[in-house]
Amino acid sequence: MQIKKLFAVAAAALVAQSAFAFDINSAYVEAGSASKIRMVRLGATQDFKPEWTWFNSNGTHLSGYWDASVGFWQARQWHNMPGDKENLFDIGFTPVVRFEHTSKKGFYVEGGIGAHVLSKTYYSNDDGLSTAFQFGDHIAVGYVFDNKWEVALKAQHFSNGGIKRPNSGVDVIMLKAAYRY
Repeated sequence: MQIKKLFAVAAAALVAQSAFAFDINSAYVEAGSASKIRMVRLGATQDFKPEWTWFNSNGTHLSGYWDASVGFWQARQWHNMPGDKENLFDIGFTPVVRFEHTSKKGFYVEGGIGAHVLSKTYYSNDDGLSTAFQFGDHIAVGYVFDNKWEVALKAQHFSNGGIKRPNSGVDVIMLKAAYRY
């Protein structure tokens, strides 16, 4: 078990170091909630290399970006005690694929699976995440305006992938606002 924790900490340190070593293409804030939880996240992205596009057709393509984020969670029913709150933080790094217009404007659909490290294990409202290391996957639909602002509706799921039980997972609906540079 100690090796898994050490691996998770090493992976988080590597992700955090590499997250700040890239050219930022956009910055965002997103907020969301689920059963007895609220979440706010700040992040920055870097587009995949221009040659990393697939299925170029009719002015659309599949491409993507690297996403580095820092989040704040407020659990509102910690250990199933009504009114008992607990705060957690997470650091995440996610490769995301996006189907979009080649101009990078207009509607898009995206999805990603990445790694997150929580400041502590999570247990609220019968949802349990028994490890600090979590996989975070999401799907989203959004729109990029002509003035480079972007909005999206995102469904995110956190789970440790069965590394340790309990592992009921946490599902969060997020609203995202971003600005592309």
